[in-house]
Amino acid sequence: MMKKNAKLWMKLLLVFALIAGLALPAGNVSVASKSKKKKVLIVYFSATGTTKGAAKKIKKATGGKLYQIKAAKPYTKADLNYDNDDCRANKEQKNDSIRPKVKGKVKKIRKYDVIFVGYPIWWSKEPMIIRTFLESYNLKGKKIIPFCTSGGSGISGSMKGIRAAAKGAKVVKGKDLTDVSYKSVKKWVKKKVK
Repeated sequence: MMKKNAKLWMKLLLVFALIAGLALPAGNVSVASKSKKKKVLIVYFSATGTTKGAAKKIKKATGGKLYQIKAAKPYTKADLNYDNDDCRANKEQKNDSIRPKVKGKVKKIRKYDVIFVGYPIWWSKEPMIIRTFLESYNLKGKKIIPFCTSGGSGISGSMKGIRAAAKGAKVVKGKDLTDVSYKSVKKWVKKKVK
């Protein structure tokens, strides 16, 4: 008899739980939902390969898409000879209105929520090709996260130019990733992609 009563109570309890579950408004039911994952693009310009290494660490940490900014006219060793005042890089950096042409375009940039923009520091700021790239797109509503590699100047001198070129975007404080470990990059990226 007790076994029959226990079974009956279990059945009633199960029916009650099902009815209660169906009767509750959806807002009161706690269900784990997947939040929308942000789409990440990592664009970088790297004349010597150093910035490319930093960009690859960000790609690994985010799973984002990697895109290399290439000059329509590639930079030669002579173009990057900073000891020569007349080298191409020095001439470009002395004139804020110069916009070196970029080869190619990012397809469907509007689908990305977060764009990491990487570059070496040339004369305490971003290379002018970075401004060419940023000014070529409608970045309204995008989150731009600059990163750089540097021989000592750091990223602060480039932030003004990045903000001016990325009109309509939310440009957040960037970071110098010169010789930074993957573990540190991953930690930094996690904070920035939110």
